[in-house]
Amino acid sequence: MIAFIDVMKHRFGVEAICRTLGATDCGFLTARGYRAAKARPPSARATRDGLLGEEIARLHAENYGVYGTRKMHQLMKRQGWAIGRDQTGRIMRTLGLHGVKRSKRIYTTRPDPEGARPADLVKRRFAAEAPARLWVADITYVATWSGFAYVAFITDVHTRKIVGWNVASTLKAEILPLQALEMAAWGAGGNLAGLTHHSDHGSNYMAMVYTDRVLELGAKPSTGTVGDSYDNALAEAVNGLYKTELIRRRGPWKTVEQVEVATLEYVWWWNNQRLHSELDYRTPAEVEAAFYADHEPPELAEASLGNQ
Repeated sequence: MIAFIDVMKHRFGVEAICRTLGATDCGFLTARGYRAAKARPPSARATRDGLLGEEIARLHAENYGVYGTRKMHQLMKRQGWAIGRDQTGRIMRTLGLHGVKRSKRIYTTRPDPEGARPADLVKRRFAAEAPARLWVADITYVATWSGFAYVAFITDVHTRKIVGWNVASTLKAEILPLQALEMAAWGAGGNLAGLTHHSDHGSNYMAMVYTDRVLELGAKPSTGTVGDSYDNALAEAVNGLYKTELIRRRGPWKTVEQVEVATLEYVWWWNNQRLHSELDYRTPAEVEAAFYADHEPPELAEASLGNQ
């Protein structure tokens, strides 16, 4: 009632509004009572909600405005705030903040009916005991005013880290997915022995120039069942989140180059700041660092053996 009077008092006056409200079922509040309520200092709860609300709004905006109550609660706790999940949700509702929901996937890769197909080495078990043991790859697209921008991602299953990516105006294997693979391989030291590279049956990934490079790097190629999205579900989930959290919220997009710059920023956020529920609300960088804190990286182990 007080909030309503705050909005309308400049048009009708406090006394007139209070008399009108008193004649209805809305309740009774005198002009004197209204002024006393306005002069009263805010409660401790209101003061704390205001402080928490400013921080929640800031962090929500810094994280692409995509976090719902659960992730925002986890993020606030990581920032050192003593706050409950219900309190987080209540303040977010007051501020009009909410998470985002993914939409249905649109397919961009098409199977090559003539090409030889590697076996399915994953069989929907998207789990790995260490980084650089299982990578999943997929392609999505972004409509821009100057044509389509195609985006290729390679994701490490253990850490959920995007280890390779590329944005191009073409789906050609030697340009779009191959450059994403080269980025991922460079980050892994150029030797992918012991790693399984999993993709769908799209002609981009079945092209000889791509499959030959996978084998040359020492990785084992793997593909899922034709037309079955569950056989590459993790890679498709990454694409879906990318479209939901970045592309649909920041569009429309003018050029392929604009998408590329935005994707660069998004991938850094995904790897270093985004909280992943499947990682116990940690970031991929934290999961990777925790693994190597307990397990000596292969290159360091080889160096120590060479010094003996």
